[in-house]
Amino acid sequence: MREGGGCKIKTTDRVRAQTAAETNEAIDRQAQLRLLRAAGAPAAVLDRLIADLDDEWDIERWLETNASILALSGTLMGIFVNRKFLIVPCLVLPFLLQHAIQGWCPPVPLFRRKGVRTRREIETEKNALKALRGDFAEVERNQNPRAEARAAWEAANA
Repeated sequence: MREGGGCKIKTTDRVRAQTAAETNEAIDRQAQLRLLRAAGAPAAVLDRLIADLDDEWDIERWLETNASILALSGTLMGIFVNRKFLIVPCLVLPFLLQHAIQGWCPPVPLFRRKGVRTRREIETEKNALKALRGDFAEVERNQNPRAEARAAWEAANA
């Protein structure tokens, strides 16, 4: 959250490693801005924000759902409409396998540019909000909400 560069999420995450740096930075920046807006908010507001993060779909869920819909649709269309539609699951399923192995497949950049995050990115923001709420005693507490937000972000990324 430092000006001119900021604290980036540590990564051993294959999706982040395969995502363009600008996209990762934009996703991190948005999380940091949300955290700064939440700084100084009452516990009830932080509780709601944390609950919203619990409900947020991560990139894995989006890819699995997308691949399942396309594969099932292609299969059904191949059975009931035209056998040529069977090519759809034959294209989609190897992409899902590629994602499982490499952390990348053609839809990943599209989803990432739309702001779809990894589970780790979501959990980092959630832990930073919990730190703001006071769940972690190790996080620096003071009267400056922005400083507390920075400390919470740093702790969540430690």
